[in-house]
Amino acid sequence: MNLRTLLILGALSAFGPLAIDFYLPSFPAIAAAFSTDIEHVQVSLAVYFIGLAIGQLLYGPLADRFGRRKPLLVGITLFTLGSLACAMAPSLEWLIAARFIQALGGCAGMVISRAVVRDLCDPIASAKVFSQLMLVMGLAPILAPILGGAMLATLGWQSIFFCLCAFSVLSGLAVARWLPETLAADAKPAPLSGAIGNYLHLLKDLPFMGYALTGGLSIAGMFAYIAGSPFVFIDLYDIPPEHYGWVFGINAGGFILVAQLNSWLLAKRNPSYWVRRVVLFYLACGAALLAVASSAPAALWPILLPLFGCISCLGILLPNSTASAMAGQGSHAGSASALLGSLQFGIAASAAAMVGVLHDGTAMPMATVICGCGLLAALCSRFTRWAELRAGHPV
Repeated sequence: MNLRTLLILGALSAFGPLAIDFYLPSFPAIAAAFSTDIEHVQVSLAVYFIGLAIGQLLYGPLADRFGRRKPLLVGITLFTLGSLACAMAPSLEWLIAARFIQALGGCAGMVISRAVVRDLCDPIASAKVFSQLMLVMGLAPILAPILGGAMLATLGWQSIFFCLCAFSVLSGLAVARWLPETLAADAKPAPLSGAIGNYLHLLKDLPFMGYALTGGLSIAGMFAYIAGSPFVFIDLYDIPPEHYGWVFGINAGGFILVAQLNSWLLAKRNPSYWVRRVVLFYLACGAALLAVASSAPAALWPILLPLFGCISCLGILLPNSTASAMAGQGSHAGSASALLGSLQFGIAASAAAMVGVLHDGTAMPMATVICGCGLLAALCSRFTRWAELRAGHPV
């Protein structure tokens, strides 16, 4: 895979996280603009997750039926329109509805980029490419909150959504000019009428479901952190909104570094081997975070240390669980990618909402949800090993 294609896929994969991380520092400003509180603004984040979960189920069958490029360009157009609607929102309800439309468009890049990697690479190569995409995607959590904080201070929160609109337009132009159609020319188009049957088949595929749920619960912990960190960092520990991105970027930096380490690890063992082991480290860091948060430390750094461990190890868990789930999906790669992403963000939406429901003015809700996700991910990993042994797959 050449560098240009990799960069385009990285930009497409970044639609979801960029539209999340970019506006996080603006939560207090949006709450003030609409005369509400941060907990109500967090609904716009949970709705975005729901949109990602629903939309991905639509794009998978479309990508298997019509190829990768056409559904992708439709999704980018929808994301652009949703971003404009967010920027011009006259009320919080409008913003929440526009975020849902934005998510329905943005998820196209996430689904189809995974399908393109599956079209072009074998499982080991796929895991390595997904690790490289983590480098591109990882820049979004580092740069987006920093840039978002700066734009918030100088141009207002609406400018953040205008910037997302510009990003989507540039991405669409890049796809139209440089991204080739990767669905094999001799591949039999998958009929849309068979979409439900494909999904039912995948739901019965226990190894696929095991990896999908392990990765989904892992990423849910990250989105619990995304939902809870504006309150914990800005309100609870008095980090200025314009500096929020720097603290947020430390964890994203760990995620990037570990994702690049993953390529070296894959030269020694297969992706599933590392999923089973690293998920235990994730659980240990989540338990440490919960213990620290329960003591209500006066400083932020005791919370940041285990949080850094949780987010960093996702650089191994996410690409390897994705590659393991997508292995062997063949002509149904679009549907498999869609169901994988839908499960991930459906669980993520629940985790983000749970942080808001449990809100009590401390860091405990965020820590509790992250630790719970780690425990469930570890249990799913054990189930996956059993399912692979039962199916006679190598483990």
